[in-house]
Amino acid sequence: MKKLIRAEAIVPFLIILPLIYALPIHFAWWMWVLLFLAPDISMLGYLFGNRVGALSYNLFHHQLLAAAIAVIGFILHYNYIELAGLVLLGHSSIDRAMGYGLKFSTGFKFTHLGSMGGGELTNNEAV
Repeated sequence: MKKLIRAEAIVPFLIILPLIYALPIHFAWWMWVLLFLAPDISMLGYLFGNRVGALSYNLFHHQLLAAAIAVIGFILHYNYIELAGLVLLGHSSIDRAMGYGLKFSTGFKFTHLGSMGGGELTNNEAV
């Protein structure tokens, strides 16, 4: 079942690609790579402990929040806000397809998709 959930996580990424391409915003190809990786800066929250790290990571990897940002940008005709939401959605989709889910406050490797690296989750306290 986990493999099916991870496989279907790629669908939002495939949906956002033509939406991003349709935006009247143009960057050099290397800027797209940096922009796509930018949400991972949220992992710096782990420098302040697991709870802050999980909160910051989840904020930048929550798909409903990403979709809401994209929709708000679309409604208000703010292309850069729409782009931010689409990038967040695409990034989190790829992360989930690779097995990186939303984090629990017990540590980085404990996610809503299961434990990464074989550790056991001892505390189900979600952030």
